[in-house]
Amino acid sequence: MLQTREISIPNDHYDKHATLYFDTDQKPKAYILYFHGGGLLFGTRTDLPMLHLESLTASGYCIAAYDYPLAPAAKLEMILADVCSSVSHYIGNPAIYLEDGAELPYFLWGRSAGAYLCLLAGARGAFDRKPAGILSYYGYGFLCDGWFMTPSNYYCSLPAVGESALDAIPGGFCADGELGTHYSVYVYARQTGKWADLIYDGRQKFFYLDYTLRTCSELPCPIFCAHSTGDTDVPYSEFLELCSKYHAQRFVASHSMHDFDRDEKNPVTRRLLESTLKFLDLKLERIQANTKI
Repeated sequence: MLQTREISIPNDHYDKHATLYFDTDQKPKAYILYFHGGGLLFGTRTDLPMLHLESLTASGYCIAAYDYPLAPAAKLEMILADVCSSVSHYIGNPAIYLEDGAELPYFLWGRSAGAYLCLLAGARGAFDRKPAGILSYYGYGFLCDGWFMTPSNYYCSLPAVGESALDAIPGGFCADGELGTHYSVYVYARQTGKWADLIYDGRQKFFYLDYTLRTCSELPCPIFCAHSTGDTDVPYSEFLELCSKYHAQRFVASHSMHDFDRDEKNPVTRRLLESTLKFLDLKLERIQANTKI
């Protein structure tokens, strides 16, 4: 039976929490540390569809879904540091995550911007225990030129959003970017090509060096990448470059939606979760086999 529990995580900048999901009828075999999407400008940690939660927890995977501070109040340096601190919190506090305090293997999982953060954390995070794998659902590494610093054709087809959208969001650091208040900021960012300016302060040279995967030759673990061919937010070419660079296991959906898996009734979503579970189980089997040697 699916159960949830909320934990508080010490933080100097905002009131930070994580929601834990687990099935009381299953013996936990690994944790999945989840970070939500939203272009770093909107979204919440509780955005996972019920189908995803039930499928993964029924297979023995516990999920920890974390807050992180949103732009434009927080910039990439702070956001990435916060994500890395969440991973370190899991590694250093097993008794908080499991009653028996077992040190289970863990995977990083993100959707869209959350996947970008997981990939970047994997590339840059010096963790005491490395992840067993990374799940990237329509993620990116800013590997291809142009698309993230120029107006988006798709978003320019929507009603125009002005700079005043920035005035509608609360001041100070926050981790809950509701659609009603924060989504319009993302639309504005993509319509104007100012997305990078809202999430990063500094010289463009250092953005490419520090906050893309262009200089990262390898990741510390295997990755699973899922993407739709007609993605409206992240070009398919970005997915192909990411997969090629890191020899990722691929899942391709013939769809014109960015977050195509939000449609729980579409058979492709179930196939995605089945492929995800096969990836997770295989990586765990290899860890267990190496442990026995």
